[in-house]
Amino acid sequence: MSTYAVVNGKILKEEAICISPNNRSFRYGDGFFETIKVVNQKINLKDYHFARLFSSLPLLGFDQPANLSPGYFENLIEQLVIKNNHQKLARVRITIYRGDGGVYDQVSHYPNHLIQSWPLQTSINQLNENGLVTDVYTRARKVCDEFSFVKSNNYLCYAMAALWAKSEKLNDCLLTNPYNFIADSTIANVFIVHDGIIKTPPLSDGPVSGVTRKYLIEHLPSIGMPCVETSLTVGDIQQASEVFFTNAIYGIKWVKSFGDQQYTHTIAAQIHKQLIEPLPGL
Repeated sequence: MSTYAVVNGKILKEEAICISPNNRSFRYGDGFFETIKVVNQKINLKDYHFARLFSSLPLLGFDQPANLSPGYFENLIEQLVIKNNHQKLARVRITIYRGDGGVYDQVSHYPNHLIQSWPLQTSINQLNENGLVTDVYTRARKVCDEFSFVKSNNYLCYAMAALWAKSEKLNDCLLTNPYNFIADSTIANVFIVHDGIIKTPPLSDGPVSGVTRKYLIEHLPSIGMPCVETSLTVGDIQQASEVFFTNAIYGIKWVKSFGDQQYTHTIAAQIHKQLIEPLPGL
């Protein structure tokens, strides 16, 4: 059975889609992407996703045609998940990329877009039963500049870290920035609980600006759990009572161990129950 994708507004069979070898995203990572969870044809945290997408366009120098609106993407996503029979529960990826050209060539800044979908298992909606086993990756550093919070198509440091984590039989690993502060993990933002305070690295330390991260920072005070954005060291991770990761697909996953350090997950479970489970469609 064929799987379909959307290319610049047209639904095509994936096997019929070709991207030029001169494409700047393929050559240089010139673009960004958005990973979205769809439940019963509804986009979770929709406003957060589209706010990030449309703030990334001008930051990376893309044009924004009048027809490219949140409603435009929402309509295409709905059509695609129905076409692929993924409407119940799906992961959707929107990839934005510039066209062909060299580094200094005069190129179009039209935001070419590719939308794909994959089915998800219902277990993704539940807090992980077994905590994650993690450590820190030291062979690459996440830069911290005005582009570091973008979900860039240039994913090399995360890809290398993920390969290392797999080779070490870890579920994920942390990356630090050049100043030895924690940035994020290969696919998630990082939170810790220390002395009853929830903490997460600020965007100035290099993490991707995750939508679930932003959602929690805004809504944790409503359940009596304020969150502080502050720089975190490896030592802070080791001294925490809890560590949990967040992203748009699974919401929250709690960490069982970081190196030799072991953690509980009482706060993470409360957050999952009070802020993640009530999200539309879950």
